[in-house]
Amino acid sequence: MQYILIADDNHDITDVLSTYSKKEGLEPIIAYDGEEAFRLFEQHNPVAVLLDVMMPKEDGYEVCRKIRAKSNVPVILITARGEDFERIMGLDIGADDYIVKPFSPSEVMARVRAVLRRMTRTEKDIKSGNIISLCDMIINLDEYTLHINGSKMSLTKKEIETMWTLAKNPNKVFTRDNLLDSLWGFDYFGDSRTVDSHIKRLRAKLDTVDHPDWNIKTIWGVGYKFEIAE
Repeated sequence: MQYILIADDNHDITDVLSTYSKKEGLEPIIAYDGEEAFRLFEQHNPVAVLLDVMMPKEDGYEVCRKIRAKSNVPVILITARGEDFERIMGLDIGADDYIVKPFSPSEVMARVRAVLRRMTRTEKDIKSGNIISLCDMIINLDEYTLHINGSKMSLTKKEIETMWTLAKNPNKVFTRDNLLDSLWGFDYFGDSRTVDSHIKRLRAKLDTVDHPDWNIKTIWGVGYKFEIAE
């Protein structure tokens, strides 16, 4: 049995998402506050989490942080507000996607299918023992870690996957759409600004340590590449 955790204090929302989840072959587990959500997460080990941001006791951001400290399970945040800073905050703490109310239940399920497909691809990479050692950097997908000159970088799951995608193909130019498809899935409903904001935050973290032998280079009007210095 594959479980999906649905956490929202609005019973109408949990009811409709439960109905649509069952159509996808997923068994819903329902939580109405943040503390209950994390307790049920630890009990049932769901394959995906739909997490309302504004919940009693603990908000969705805090629950997402606690989940991400223990697991790489896909987390989709749901909120009534769609300001860019909130979307960025959600992605920064490790959420895989972000949905703004009101939403179509079919759209939510499409996003669930997308994150589960991406997780399956990542698990295949992990099983193949993929580790990249390039210049002064080591990326280990078995452990979801990235080290530069021996220093472990504090990166989110998505940021490590971004570095893996770029560094696995040195000097290859990825368009923004390429990265959206690779990292968020071809049926992701966002736009290229998601990639730009993501790369900006990733660069800021990487630039806290010296890495003179490589860089994430912007190809204006096209996208980005992992460039190795000559």
